[in-house]
Amino acid sequence: MAETAPLDVELDAQYRALREEAGVLERAERALVAVEGPDAAEFLQGQVTNESEKLEAGEGRYAALLDRKGHIQADMRMLRLGDGEFWIESEAGPGAVLLKHLSMYKIGREVEVADRSAEHALVSLLGPRSRELAGAAVLGDEHEHTRVEIGGASCLAVATDLGIDLLTSPTDAAAVRASLLDAGAEEVSAEAAELARVESGRPRFGREMGPETMPAEAGIVERAVNFEKGCYIGQEPVARLHYRGRPNRVLRGLKVSAGAEPGEAVANDDRELGAVATVAVSPRLGPIALAVLRREAEPGDKVKLAGGGEAEVLELPFADG
Repeated sequence: MAETAPLDVELDAQYRALREEAGVLERAERALVAVEGPDAAEFLQGQVTNESEKLEAGEGRYAALLDRKGHIQADMRMLRLGDGEFWIESEAGPGAVLLKHLSMYKIGREVEVADRSAEHALVSLLGPRSRELAGAAVLGDEHEHTRVEIGGASCLAVATDLGIDLLTSPTDAAAVRASLLDAGAEEVSAEAAELARVESGRPRFGREMGPETMPAEAGIVERAVNFEKGCYIGQEPVARLHYRGRPNRVLRGLKVSAGAEPGEAVANDDRELGAVATVAVSPRLGPIALAVLRREAEPGDKVKLAGGGEAEVLELPFADG
Protein backbone atom coordinates (compact mmCIF):
# COMPACT_ATOMS: atom_id res chain seq x y z
CA MET A 1 0.00 0.00 0.00
CA ALA A 2 1.31 3.46 -0.88
CA GLU A 3 2.28 5.47 2.18
CA THR A 4 1.12 9.04 2.70
CA ALA A 5 4.05 11.34 1.90
CA PRO A 6 5.29 13.45 4.81
CA LEU A 7 4.84 17.19 4.49
CA ASP A 8 7.86 18.79 2.80
CA VAL A 9 8.90 21.79 4.91
CA GLU A 10 10.36 23.74 1.95
CA LEU A 11 7.33 22.99 -0.21
CA ASP A 12 5.05 24.06 2.63
CA ALA A 13 6.81 27.44 2.85
CA GLN A 14 6.52 27.94 -0.92
CA TYR A 15 2.87 26.93 -0.85
CA ARG A 16 2.09 29.46 1.87
CA ALA A 17 3.90 32.16 -0.10
CA LEU A 18 1.74 31.63 -3.17
CA ARG A 19 -1.42 31.31 -1.06
CA GLU A 20 -0.82 34.42 1.06
CA GLU A 21 1.54 36.68 -0.92
CA ALA A 22 3.03 35.84 -4.32
CA GLY A 23 5.26 33.11 -5.67
CA VAL A 24 7.27 33.30 -8.90
CA LEU A 25 8.67 30.65 -11.21
CA GLU A 26 9.69 30.25 -14.83
CA ARG A 27 7.62 27.67 -16.67
CA ALA A 28 9.43 25.11 -18.80
CA GLU A 29 8.26 23.32 -21.93
CA ARG A 30 5.90 25.98 -23.30
CA ALA A 31 4.83 26.72 -26.86
CA LEU A 32 3.63 29.90 -28.56
CA VAL A 33 2.07 29.94 -32.01
CA ALA A 34 1.36 33.25 -33.74
CA VAL A 35 -1.64 33.42 -36.09
CA GLU A 36 -1.64 36.63 -38.12
CA GLY A 37 -3.38 38.09 -41.14
CA PRO A 38 -6.74 39.50 -42.29
CA ASP A 39 -8.42 36.08 -41.95
CA ALA A 40 -6.91 35.16 -38.57
CA ALA A 41 -10.06 35.56 -36.45
CA GLU A 42 -12.33 33.81 -38.96
CA PHE A 43 -9.80 31.03 -39.43
CA LEU A 44 -9.52 30.28 -35.69
CA GLN A 45 -13.29 30.47 -35.34
CA GLY A 46 -13.60 27.36 -37.50
CA GLN A 47 -10.81 25.43 -35.81
CA VAL A 48 -11.21 25.68 -32.03
CA THR A 49 -14.04 25.38 -29.51
CA ASN A 50 -14.25 28.95 -28.23
CA GLU A 51 -15.01 32.37 -29.66
CA SER A 52 -12.30 34.24 -31.55
CA GLU A 53 -14.13 36.65 -33.87
CA LYS A 54 -15.87 38.62 -31.10
CA LEU A 55 -12.75 39.04 -28.99
CA GLU A 56 -11.44 42.57 -28.59
CA ALA A 57 -7.74 43.38 -28.49
CA GLY A 58 -6.54 42.64 -24.97
CA GLU A 59 -9.03 39.80 -24.43
CA GLY A 60 -8.54 36.05 -24.58
CA ARG A 61 -10.23 32.71 -24.14
CA TYR A 62 -9.38 29.18 -23.09
CA ALA A 63 -10.14 26.76 -25.94
CA ALA A 64 -9.52 23.27 -27.26
CA LEU A 65 -8.67 21.71 -30.60
CA LEU A 66 -10.75 18.58 -31.21
CA ASP A 67 -10.78 15.70 -33.64
CA ARG A 68 -13.95 14.91 -35.58
CA LYS A 69 -15.21 12.68 -32.76
CA GLY A 70 -14.96 15.53 -30.27
CA HIS A 71 -11.82 14.32 -28.50
CA ILE A 72 -9.33 16.90 -27.19
CA GLN A 73 -6.16 17.02 -29.26
CA ALA A 74 -4.79 20.14 -27.60
CA ASP A 75 -5.84 22.83 -25.16
CA MET A 76 -4.66 26.43 -25.27
CA ARG A 77 -5.21 30.02 -24.31
CA MET A 78 -6.02 32.20 -27.27
CA LEU A 79 -4.99 35.85 -26.91
CA ARG A 80 -6.07 38.59 -29.32
CA LEU A 81 -3.34 41.21 -29.50
CA GLY A 82 -4.94 43.29 -32.25
CA ASP A 83 -6.71 43.17 -35.59
CA GLY A 84 -5.48 40.08 -37.37
CA GLU A 85 -3.03 39.15 -34.59
CA PHE A 86 -3.43 36.24 -32.16
CA TRP A 87 -1.06 34.38 -29.89
CA ILE A 88 -1.92 30.78 -29.05
CA GLU A 89 -0.06 29.70 -25.91
CA SER A 90 0.07 26.21 -24.45
CA GLU A 91 2.28 23.48 -23.07
CA ALA A 92 4.83 22.13 -25.54
CA GLY A 93 3.07 18.85 -26.42
CA PRO A 94 -0.29 20.38 -27.33
CA GLY A 95 1.57 23.28 -28.95
CA ALA A 96 3.25 20.98 -31.48
CA VAL A 97 -0.14 19.51 -32.39
CA LEU A 98 -1.63 22.99 -32.77
CA LEU A 99 1.21 24.20 -34.97
CA LYS A 100 0.91 21.22 -37.30
CA HIS A 101 -2.89 21.43 -37.50
CA LEU A 102 -3.14 25.19 -38.04
CA SER A 103 -0.33 25.15 -40.62
CA MET A 104 -2.13 22.41 -42.55
CA TYR A 105 -5.59 24.01 -42.52
CA LYS A 106 -4.58 27.59 -43.35
CA ILE A 107 -4.25 26.83 -47.06
CA GLY A 108 -6.31 29.24 -49.16
CA ARG A 109 -6.65 31.83 -46.39
CA GLU A 110 -4.92 35.14 -45.80
CA VAL A 111 -3.26 34.00 -42.61
CA GLU A 112 0.23 33.10 -41.48
CA VAL A 113 1.00 30.56 -38.77
CA ALA A 114 4.42 30.76 -37.10
CA ASP A 115 6.15 28.99 -34.23
CA ARG A 116 7.35 31.71 -31.85
CA SER A 117 8.17 29.39 -28.96
CA ALA A 118 11.91 30.08 -29.04
CA GLU A 119 11.27 33.83 -28.86
CA HIS A 120 9.33 33.75 -25.61
CA ALA A 121 9.69 32.64 -22.01
CA LEU A 122 6.88 32.36 -19.49
CA VAL A 123 7.29 33.66 -15.93
CA SER A 124 4.35 32.92 -13.63
CA LEU A 125 3.25 34.87 -10.58
CA LEU A 126 0.85 32.99 -8.29
CA GLY A 127 -0.96 34.47 -5.32
CA PRO A 128 -3.02 37.43 -4.14
CA ARG A 129 -0.25 40.02 -4.68
CA SER A 130 0.44 38.97 -8.28
CA ARG A 131 -1.29 41.86 -10.01
CA GLU A 132 0.23 44.40 -7.66
CA LEU A 133 3.78 43.11 -8.22
CA ALA A 134 3.31 42.82 -11.99
CA GLY A 135 1.84 46.33 -12.28
CA ALA A 136 -1.22 44.77 -13.91
CA ALA A 137 -4.03 45.86 -11.60
CA VAL A 138 -6.06 46.96 -14.63
CA LEU A 139 -6.61 43.36 -15.75
CA GLY A 140 -10.04 41.90 -15.09
CA ASP A 141 -11.22 38.52 -16.35
CA GLU A 142 -8.94 35.55 -16.89
CA HIS A 143 -6.94 35.78 -20.15
CA GLU A 144 -7.19 39.57 -20.36
CA HIS A 145 -3.72 40.93 -21.15
CA THR A 146 -1.73 44.12 -21.32
CA ARG A 147 1.85 45.27 -21.80
CA VAL A 148 3.91 46.03 -18.69
CA GLU A 149 7.59 46.70 -17.99
CA ILE A 150 9.34 44.73 -15.26
CA GLY A 151 13.05 44.94 -14.54
CA GLY A 152 13.50 46.98 -17.70
CA ALA A 153 11.95 44.22 -19.83
CA SER A 154 8.75 44.37 -21.85
CA CYS A 155 6.25 41.69 -20.86
CA LEU A 156 2.78 40.71 -21.93
CA ALA A 157 0.93 40.29 -18.63
CA VAL A 158 -1.93 37.76 -18.86
CA ALA A 159 -4.51 37.28 -16.09
CA THR A 160 -4.81 33.69 -14.85
CA ASP A 161 -7.07 31.97 -12.33
CA LEU A 162 -4.24 32.04 -9.77
CA GLY A 163 -2.33 35.21 -10.63
CA ILE A 164 -0.48 36.67 -13.62
CA ASP A 165 1.58 35.06 -16.39
CA LEU A 166 4.30 37.15 -18.01
CA LEU A 167 5.40 36.43 -21.57
CA THR A 168 8.80 37.96 -22.25
CA SER A 169 12.02 37.38 -24.15
CA PRO A 170 14.10 34.40 -22.96
CA THR A 171 17.04 36.77 -22.51
CA ASP A 172 14.95 38.94 -20.16
CA ALA A 173 13.31 36.20 -18.09
CA ALA A 174 16.02 36.18 -15.41
CA ALA A 175 15.82 39.96 -15.00
CA VAL A 176 12.04 39.79 -14.73
CA ARG A 177 12.23 37.11 -12.04
CA ALA A 178 14.94 39.02 -10.14
CA SER A 179 12.87 42.21 -10.19
CA LEU A 180 9.80 40.39 -8.86
CA LEU A 181 11.86 38.76 -6.11
CA ASP A 182 13.23 42.17 -5.13
CA ALA A 183 9.65 43.48 -5.00
CA GLY A 184 8.63 40.80 -2.50
CA ALA A 185 7.72 37.65 -4.44
CA GLU A 186 9.11 34.33 -3.25
CA GLU A 187 10.79 31.78 -5.52
CA VAL A 188 8.58 28.68 -5.77
CA SER A 189 9.02 25.34 -7.48
CA ALA A 190 7.05 23.67 -10.25
CA GLU A 191 5.89 21.22 -7.58
CA ALA A 192 4.32 24.05 -5.55
CA ALA A 193 2.61 25.43 -8.66
CA GLU A 194 1.31 21.95 -9.50
CA LEU A 195 -0.10 21.63 -5.98
CA ALA A 196 -2.01 24.89 -6.52
CA ARG A 197 -3.36 23.54 -9.81
CA VAL A 198 -4.56 20.32 -8.22
CA GLU A 199 -6.32 22.20 -5.43
CA SER A 200 -8.07 24.38 -8.01
CA GLY A 201 -9.31 21.24 -9.78
CA ARG A 202 -8.16 22.27 -13.23
CA PRO A 203 -7.15 19.44 -15.59
CA ARG A 204 -3.84 19.33 -17.43
CA PHE A 205 -3.28 17.85 -20.86
CA GLY A 206 -1.42 14.57 -20.55
CA ARG A 207 -2.67 14.06 -16.99
CA GLU A 208 -6.44 14.36 -16.54
CA MET A 209 -7.21 14.74 -20.24
CA GLY A 210 -5.77 13.62 -23.54
CA PRO A 211 -6.57 12.64 -27.13
CA GLU A 212 -9.33 10.22 -26.08
CA THR A 213 -11.08 12.68 -23.72
CA MET A 214 -14.09 14.83 -24.56
CA PRO A 215 -14.40 18.33 -23.02
CA ALA A 216 -17.32 17.28 -20.81
CA GLU A 217 -15.29 14.40 -19.36
CA ALA A 218 -12.45 16.78 -18.46
CA GLY A 219 -14.80 19.33 -16.93
CA ILE A 220 -13.73 22.15 -19.26
CA VAL A 221 -16.97 22.80 -21.17
CA GLU A 222 -17.88 25.94 -19.23
CA ARG A 223 -14.48 27.51 -19.84
CA ALA A 224 -13.55 26.16 -23.26
CA VAL A 225 -16.71 25.66 -25.35
CA ASN A 226 -18.97 28.31 -26.87
CA PHE A 227 -22.25 26.74 -28.03
CA GLU A 228 -23.42 29.87 -29.87
CA LYS A 229 -20.52 30.24 -32.30
CA GLY A 230 -20.31 28.80 -35.80
CA CYS A 231 -19.05 25.39 -36.83
CA TYR A 232 -15.67 23.97 -35.85
CA ILE A 233 -14.05 20.56 -36.04
CA GLY A 234 -15.69 18.20 -33.54
CA GLN A 235 -18.63 20.49 -32.79
CA GLU A 236 -21.43 17.99 -33.50
CA PRO A 237 -20.50 15.27 -30.97
CA VAL A 238 -19.72 17.89 -28.30
CA ALA A 239 -23.08 19.61 -28.81
CA ARG A 240 -24.96 16.31 -28.95
CA LEU A 241 -23.46 15.21 -25.63
CA HIS A 242 -24.19 18.60 -24.05
CA TYR A 243 -27.83 18.83 -25.09
CA ARG A 244 -28.92 15.20 -25.18
CA GLY A 245 -26.68 13.10 -22.97
CA ARG A 246 -24.26 12.81 -20.07
CA PRO A 247 -20.56 11.98 -20.19
CA ASN A 248 -19.65 8.44 -19.17
CA ARG A 249 -16.69 9.78 -17.20
CA VAL A 250 -16.16 12.97 -15.18
CA LEU A 251 -13.26 14.71 -13.47
CA ARG A 252 -13.46 14.32 -9.68
CA GLY A 253 -11.37 15.11 -6.64
CA LEU A 254 -10.27 12.45 -4.16
CA LYS A 255 -9.51 12.95 -0.48
CA VAL A 256 -7.06 10.13 0.08
CA SER A 257 -6.70 8.44 3.46
CA ALA A 258 -3.63 6.26 2.85
CA GLY A 259 -1.71 7.52 -0.16
CA ALA A 260 -2.18 7.04 -3.88
CA GLU A 261 -0.10 6.77 -7.04
CA PRO A 262 -0.77 8.15 -10.53
CA GLY A 263 -2.35 5.45 -12.66
CA GLU A 264 -3.68 3.54 -9.65
CA ALA A 265 -7.11 2.03 -10.29
CA VAL A 266 -10.13 3.35 -8.39
CA ALA A 267 -13.12 1.08 -7.69
CA ASN A 268 -16.24 0.68 -5.58
CA ASP A 269 -17.62 -2.63 -4.35
CA ASP A 270 -19.09 -3.44 -7.75
CA ARG A 271 -16.71 -2.29 -10.48
CA GLU A 272 -13.64 -0.33 -11.50
CA LEU A 273 -14.46 3.35 -11.85
CA GLY A 274 -11.31 4.84 -13.36
CA ALA A 275 -7.79 5.76 -12.33
CA VAL A 276 -5.89 8.34 -10.33
CA ALA A 277 -4.31 11.00 -12.57
CA THR A 278 -2.39 13.40 -10.32
CA VAL A 279 -1.53 13.17 -6.61
CA ALA A 280 -0.51 15.95 -4.23
CA VAL A 281 -0.06 16.47 -0.50
CA SER A 282 -1.76 19.73 0.47
CA PRO A 283 -0.74 21.51 3.67
CA ARG A 284 -4.42 22.45 4.10
CA LEU A 285 -6.15 19.32 2.92
CA GLY A 286 -3.68 16.48 3.30
CA PRO A 287 -3.28 13.89 0.51
CA ILE A 288 -5.54 14.69 -2.45
CA ALA A 289 -5.79 13.57 -6.06
CA LEU A 290 -7.51 14.27 -9.35
CA ALA A 291 -9.12 11.33 -11.14
CA VAL A 292 -11.36 10.78 -14.14
CA LEU A 293 -14.06 8.40 -12.91
CA ARG A 294 -17.23 6.83 -14.18
CA ARG A 295 -20.18 9.14 -13.69
CA GLU A 296 -21.73 6.95 -10.95
CA ALA A 297 -18.90 8.04 -8.64
CA GLU A 298 -20.73 10.83 -6.84
CA PRO A 299 -19.33 13.35 -4.34
CA GLY A 300 -19.42 11.80 -0.89
CA ASP A 301 -18.92 8.24 -2.13
CA LYS A 302 -16.20 6.12 -0.54
CA VAL A 303 -13.98 4.29 -3.03
CA LYS A 304 -11.04 1.87 -2.91
CA LEU A 305 -7.61 2.22 -4.47
CA ALA A 306 -5.82 -0.71 -6.06
CA GLY A 307 -2.86 -0.22 -3.71
CA GLY A 308 -5.07 -0.82 -0.68
CA GLY A 309 -5.93 2.75 0.24
CA GLU A 310 -9.32 4.38 0.48
CA ALA A 311 -10.62 7.75 -0.68
CA GLU A 312 -13.67 9.97 -0.62
CA VAL A 313 -14.97 11.39 -3.90
CA LEU A 314 -15.22 15.19 -3.82
CA GLU A 315 -16.62 17.89 -6.07
CA LEU A 316 -14.09 20.28 -7.58
CA PRO A 317 -12.50 22.62 -6.78
CA PHE A 318 -11.37 21.30 -3.42
CA ALA A 319 -12.90 23.26 -0.53
CA ASP A 320 -10.76 24.68 2.25
CA GLY A 321 -9.98 22.11 4.92
